[in-house]
Amino acid sequence: MKIRPTISSIRLKFILFFVLLILIAMQIIGVYFVQELENRLTDNFKNSILERMNFLIYNIEQEFLKDRNEEENTPLEEDIRNILMENTSEDISEIQVIDTNLRIIASSDENNQDIVGKRTTDKLVTGSLNTEEKIDDVVIDPKNGRVWRLYIPMKANGKMVAVVYVEGKIEQVYDQIRVINGILITGTVIALFLTAIIAVFVAQTITRPLTDMKKQAQAMAKGNFSRKVKVYSHDEIGQLAETFNHLTKKLQDEQAKTESEKRKLSSILTFMTDGVISTDRKGRVILINEAAEKMLNVTHEQVISQPVVELLGLEKKYTFEELLKEQNSIILDYSSEENPYILRANFSVIQKETGLMNGLIVVLHDITEQEKIEMERREFVANVSHELRTPLTTMRSYLEALSEGAWKEKELAPKFIHVTQNETERMIRLVNALLQLSKMDSKDYRVKKEWVHFVGFLDRIIDRFEMTKEKGITFVRRFPKHPIYLEIDTDKITQVMDNIISNALKYSPNGGQVTFKVVVYHEYVEVRVSDQGVGIPKENINRIFDRFYRIDKARSRQMGGTGLGLAIAKEMVQAHGGKIWATSIEGKGTTIHFTLPYDRTQEDDF
Repeated sequence: MKIRPTISSIRLKFILFFVLLILIAMQIIGVYFVQELENRLTDNFKNSILERMNFLIYNIEQEFLKDRNEEENTPLEEDIRNILMENTSEDISEIQVIDTNLRIIASSDENNQDIVGKRTTDKLVTGSLNTEEKIDDVVIDPKNGRVWRLYIPMKANGKMVAVVYVEGKIEQVYDQIRVINGILITGTVIALFLTAIIAVFVAQTITRPLTDMKKQAQAMAKGNFSRKVKVYSHDEIGQLAETFNHLTKKLQDEQAKTESEKRKLSSILTFMTDGVISTDRKGRVILINEAAEKMLNVTHEQVISQPVVELLGLEKKYTFEELLKEQNSIILDYSSEENPYILRANFSVIQKETGLMNGLIVVLHDITEQEKIEMERREFVANVSHELRTPLTTMRSYLEALSEGAWKEKELAPKFIHVTQNETERMIRLVNALLQLSKMDSKDYRVKKEWVHFVGFLDRIIDRFEMTKEKGITFVRRFPKHPIYLEIDTDKITQVMDNIISNALKYSPNGGQVTFKVVVYHEYVEVRVSDQGVGIPKENINRIFDRFYRIDKARSRQMGGTGLGLAIAKEMVQAHGGKIWATSIEGKGTTIHFTLPYDRTQEDDF
């Protein structure tokens, strides 16, 4: 694992390049030089011997041409031997003269005189005699190494008379070549060593800025753009270092811009009320913001890499390819029996510059409130229409009867007119209640507050009802003995109490009891009005403050109710900054609670 980076180092590559370059150059030079030297030395060696052999052959020819008598003491063989002995040297190991009968006439080797007079078996001698040309050959002698053998044909008076055989010690030439090779090898080693040293410095000069740039690139990959590459020279590498520093500055600026845009986008996605989901080209979730997590009740870790159709619960209705083609929004209904919950999903395809699809953006809108408001609006219109149609239908029936002659009946006419009058007043109350709710829903609605003694204020309202109550109903008051001062709109709170007490009286049985209680807390005052009526079912307790909602609609209409009293009370209490709610036990009665802000520090002024 550690060898590979060393081998791949550009510094080592530089050193190896220079060393191999010098090595190859020295090898080429050495081979060419040694070969040329070998050729020159061997040629010089052979030419030197040939020059001496020419003089030797001339002397031998003279001996063959000399007239010899039997009385002469020196025979031809001896004269030729003397000539050969005179021409021996260190580079010639032996010279032989062989006549045409292949008989050795003479030899210059004193240790090899026993061959004189014998026939030779050397085939090259025969070849030289037959071709009358010089023959040379290099053979390896176990004792002397390489030996150069030369066969020179010799003529006398134009007639072939003998062959001169010469053995030259050519091994000494190769000894010189080996010495020279050793010198070349030593020079090559020295040259390689010096080249390696120079290559190290040259490579360091080149690779030092490159190493700095590598470290800078590694730092940049980790997000550190503060480092700079040192410029060692003004050549191409120095210019590259300056360009790299400039690039680093540009990347730092671009990264800062990218990070700024990323933070903006992250902030936008985080604080968006709409949910945003992004997928890859295969439909797997790669991004989801907090709003979408809350809407779908999931966590980031759960949904990453999950198919978006599964996340949205659309796998049975749509495929991912169908979602890519979907132009309209899709309603996602996650409602339960108790809580409605509806989302609208809009889809947008992410495309590359080439036009290829790269993913899908899903934007989720929570339209539960909108749907709820729309449902309430439809229900409100239906209720208003129904509430108005009932008295109008009744009035029309009675008026038609009167117009057909019922007005002449002394007993029926007053009853018909009385019913018509009651239905008219009921419609007037309904319209007034609607107008009042409309004013309270407007932004310009204001309450006119004043400081009042709250217990005395409640006593006056209860006294008014106690004077007109029927069915033997008893009022019980449980108020604090110390004075309580609140800043309220007396008209609005009076209307709240009127609506609550009216309902309590309507649903209280004969001889029943209505209890009024005030509880003082640190920051608010709670008013409780309890009756002993039939109570309200648990599943309906949270809806009694809705507009036009009635538990027993037939009974409410018979009593003249519009179904808006508690809705108006709720709006007025909330306008004061309080809350209103109900508790009930079926068969035992119902209690209406509402609170009003209470400031003890302001009360001290009174």
